[in-house]
Amino acid sequence: MDNRMAMTPKELRLLLAGLLVIVAGLILLAGGGSDDPNVFNYAMFDFRRLVAAPLVIVCGLVIEVCAIMGSKSKEE
Repeated sequence: MDNRMAMTPKELRLLLAGLLVIVAGLILLAGGGSDDPNVFNYAMFDFRRLVAAPLVIVCGLVIEVCAIMGSKSKEE
């Protein structure tokens, strides 16, 4: 029976890093609402929410995929 973990510590660190990058992107995406519902707030259409946050989230997802699908160098 093989008692080794399915992922190496390096891959687990990459998973955690990807998760932190995704959370950072979601934090960038948050906010932009108006306190008064009768007043439209154009802050929701700024560069941070429309471009930066989605790019950060996609980068986090790419890190996650690389961590999961990373090359396995198993010596059998």
